[in-house]
Amino acid sequence: MDIKINNPAILNDLIEINNDRIKGYQKAAELAQEIGLDNLDDVFQMNMLQSKGFIAELTPHIGIESEENNKTGTCGKLFRLWMSHKVTISGNDKKSVLEACEKGEDAFKECYRKTLAEDDDQLAVTVRNLIRMQLNRQLEAYNVIKRMRESTL
Repeated sequence: MDIKINNPAILNDLIEINNDRIKGYQKAAELAQEIGLDNLDDVFQMNMLQSKGFIAELTPHIGIESEENNKTGTCGKLFRLWMSHKVTISGNDKKSVLEACEKGEDAFKECYRKTLAEDDDQLAVTVRNLIRMQLNRQLEAYNVIKRMRESTL
């Protein structure tokens, strides 16, 4: 079944934030490895795989797979900014890395919520439901990061 939406740019934005989430977790994994926090790698890999899955789910609803799907957007850049600057400012330790990831997850969550709130009328019902399901799955990942960060206090 071919699902149409009025504005494919909306889904491209969500694909962009997922690409940025992947890059953010790649950066987090590098930082964690540099400071000897190998125990975080599984969680970071799981979140990268989650975003890759989200991209795979969203892409068919655009109608055309293009090179644009590998671009990163303004909203998603918030995720990488937290990874590159927050850890440097706060220090290179487990808590700092997890705080940066949590802030990135907050940015991701807000982009999805904003899409549902502002662009709801431009999305087919099945696509809105897909976005809601992805947001719910991301919230579970966010809660894992948050619990890990809280356990470092």
